[in-house]
Amino acid sequence: MGPAVSSKLIADVIKEGDDIMTLPREPKNWRKSSRSTQTDNCVEVGRIGDGAAVRDTKDRAAGYFTASAGQWSAFIAAVKGDRFEV
Repeated sequence: MGPAVSSKLIADVIKEGDDIMTLPREPKNWRKSSRSTQTDNCVEVGRIGDGAAVRDTKDRAAGYFTASAGQWSAFIAAVKGDRFEV
């Protein structure tokens, strides 16, 4: 699929979707997780729109992923509920 086709598909989805979160260009107010360690498992969380962005502290150039407010709340509830294996 070429760039022109994918851009048109994205534009069509945005026009039709009421549930799409509009994001500012870059996350703001990055902060290191209180659960991060000094040697590994380091993540930072930033605000983006009404949701959150997460990135690896040691490899910021790798980018970040985003979650809507609802997705982020569900993730935090799952972590607090011990639904992930460590």
